[in-house]
Amino acid sequence: MLEIKNLTKVYDDGTVALKNVSFDVQDGEFLVVIGLSGSGKSTLLRCINRLIDPTEGQIIFNGEDVAALPQSDLRHVRRKIGMVFQHFNLVKRSSVLTNVLAGRLGYINPYKSLAGNFPPSIRKRALEVLDHLGIANQAKKRADELSGGQQQRVGIARALMQDPELILADEPVASLDPVLAHSILGTLESLNQETGITVICSLHYLDLVQRYATRVIGLRSGEIVYRGTGKDIRQMTDEEFKDIYGEEAVRVSAGKREE
Repeated sequence: MLEIKNLTKVYDDGTVALKNVSFDVQDGEFLVVIGLSGSGKSTLLRCINRLIDPTEGQIIFNGEDVAALPQSDLRHVRRKIGMVFQHFNLVKRSSVLTNVLAGRLGYINPYKSLAGNFPPSIRKRALEVLDHLGIANQAKKRADELSGGQQQRVGIARALMQDPELILADEPVASLDPVLAHSILGTLESLNQETGITVICSLHYLDLVQRYATRVIGLRSGEIVYRGTGKDIRQMTDEEFKDIYGEEAVRVSAGKREE
């Protein structure tokens, strides 16, 4: 499905966020990218769907090099790549339903979307997605009236409206408490297992990585320093995790966060 080849990102201030990163992602994987803040996790995910333009390298998605596409051609690729953000990225003054419908913007006439003119079938689908995620009763509320966990479910619902083959989840539980973190990742895991949607999720809480990953890539200072399976990561000691991260690793439990 996805092949990253020698991906490098250097920001205008000279910061090297990614350096010669290469890996493959197979259909149906739940790949977790681990690393401390500043390791390049968010840059990597945002390069994959070209929210950030890479400096060098290739991003082959279903046989097409996304990195080489002009901006005018990105719309059809982004339809199949959903994005879930750390801070939800919702239009807070708009209703939950309106936020979810935004996931369909890549498929309809832009002028119609500006007027909120979505076909009844699309509105019905949005309500069905909300119902599947357990928040259909919140559809008419403003997004900022919801809890953090509910807002993240809205973000997932918006991504699902794209009919994605791939979901990129950029630190999707960093703003949530441990119980909600498991709830949100459990939702992504169910979607991955039940529908076959491939998930690439960036995390830094070790318990969550061990629980949900089918495969793991570790980043430090923009370079891959670890590759392993879910089984590999579950058998690791804290000292081995420390070697990957370069300092003490972080664990999250059901009731508290430990460092």
